[in-house]
Amino acid sequence: MEMQQKELSELTDQELLQEAKKMKSNAIIDAVFVGFLVGIVCFSVFTNSWGLVTLIPLFLIYKLVKKPKDKQNELNNLLKERNLK
Repeated sequence: MEMQQKELSELTDQELLQEAKKMKSNAIIDAVFVGFLVGIVCFSVFTNSWGLVTLIPLFLIYKLVKKPKDKQNELNNLLKERNLK
């Protein structure tokens, strides 16, 4: 059972505010995870152990940073249009 996700423009004001709160918490979790991975990379560099210990976290950092921001921008624009922020 997969829930269909509504378009952001179809959401009510309350649902938009909940979506904004969820995106903010996701951004914080991503930032903490990137910080943890940077710590792993720094540790592996200082212990001179290049290899998978360094490359896998670097790849994961790249994927997290390059995450598309289109939905976040659309949400911010809708919040401004509806004067909710």
